[in-house]
Amino acid sequence: MFNTVSGKKIAILGFSFKKDTGDTRETPAIDVCRGLLSDKAQLVIYDPQVPEAQMIKDLSTPKFHWDQPASTIHISEDVVKQSVKVVHGAYEAAKDAHAICILTEWDEFRSLDYQKIYNNMPKPAYMFDGSNVVDVAKLREIGFIVYSIGKPLDPWLKDMPAIA
Repeated sequence: MFNTVSGKKIAILGFSFKKDTGDTRETPAIDVCRGLLSDKAQLVIYDPQVPEAQMIKDLSTPKFHWDQPASTIHISEDVVKQSVKVVHGAYEAAKDAHAICILTEWDEFRSLDYQKIYNNMPKPAYMFDGSNVVDVAKLREIGFIVYSIGKPLDPWLKDMPAIA
């Protein structure tokens, strides 16, 4: 994303630990969101079952890493409230987003109209699929730059300096 997410709108689809639950204990979404917030990204989060209050609490509560205490990222509740917006739908989250991060494998994310989503995003449009729920080839045909866990990069991305 041109080596920075500062000031960019990132849509987070899914915050719970796994689909069909509102459980956020040990969800990787907390660490991903904290990392993005520490890099000054603006987050718009949608999860069908996790309440906004739980997301704000999870993102602003210090997390102790017993094996690496110096790596703890603390984001104040004020920063979280300024930089995070919780919405009630995937399309609302993705509208005008520079990138989309799918962090929970909710079934509804498999059947979204990604052409519609792409049309409402600035270009280049990025998709980070941390749950392997999307058809990477179809998204690339639409025009997305797609990063998906365990799947190869677009061939032209392999030679980019930020990737190596």
